[in-house]
Amino acid sequence: MDRLLQLEVFSKTAELGSLSKAAEILRMSNAAASRHLSALEERLAVRLIERNTRRQWLTEAGQELLQRCSTLLNELAEAEDAVSDRALSPKGMLRVTSSLSFAMIYLAPMLPAFRALYPDLSVQIISANRYLDFIEAGIDVAIRTREHEPDSNIIVRRIGQMHRVLAAAPSYLEKHGRPEHPADLAHHNMLIYNLANDPYSLRLSQGSTTQTVRIAPTLDSNDGQIICGAARAGLGILIQPLYIVQSDIAAGRLVPVLRDWQLPLLTMNIAYQNRVRLPAKIRVFSDFLVSHIRDHSEPGIWIDAAK
Repeated sequence: MDRLLQLEVFSKTAELGSLSKAAEILRMSNAAASRHLSALEERLAVRLIERNTRRQWLTEAGQELLQRCSTLLNELAEAEDAVSDRALSPKGMLRVTSSLSFAMIYLAPMLPAFRALYPDLSVQIISANRYLDFIEAGIDVAIRTREHEPDSNIIVRRIGQMHRVLAAAPSYLEKHGRPEHPADLAHHNMLIYNLANDPYSLRLSQGSTTQTVRIAPTLDSNDGQIICGAARAGLGILIQPLYIVQSDIAAGRLVPVLRDWQLPLLTMNIAYQNRVRLPAKIRVFSDFLVSHIRDHSEPGIWIDAAK
């Protein structure tokens, strides 16, 4: 049993980046946690975590052990879930990653109702526009736009597809004019999300006609909120999912352009690790999120949202 506890202390310390935080989660003193970690390193005859007064980091041996013991500890938790009432009342910490925009618009507003249903389940939201590694970052659920994962151990559950729009502030359109044809975009100030697929090439369709336009950025960024702020300030024309700019369009802060032309739809998915038994906390969160999106999104944002 001590060997298992040593692994739990090591795993939590690596995951949280702090021995004291790991001790708090595991409900033990800092001294006890330190003893368990030291005993593990002594038993394995290898240094797992290097630390100084400013930070700590995993050694190569520590990284390998973390990958292996994370699988072991996850399987143990799943086994406990199968024979306990946690399937009905999930407990513990759920770590979710998504873009900042998705977290602000969907995740944060749904949490009060979600926590009311599951008061023993805490949620940690990690906003990131890059795709974090599930094991290294300790992620339970990821909200992602790619439809296929390179890791076959990752399950992808489709939420639905959404429209993308071109829009600009009234002040920009007054000064620079409104584009009337996709080719006109080459002569406008473009605000580009640089993590999109082929961000500097736009493919727009109108019926059976398709136009592809190469665009140069006045601003490119890896965050949609920066792009939206620049657009509201009149810097140029943005290309963003409708759910991000819907409130600005409704308030008149942004005006859609080229509305007769359609950009390719964007697919939004929930991703999580493949498990023999899906942990209850992942199942209830995923189901709640899909229902929340279906019931609280403005009409026209989502196409074929999951039921």
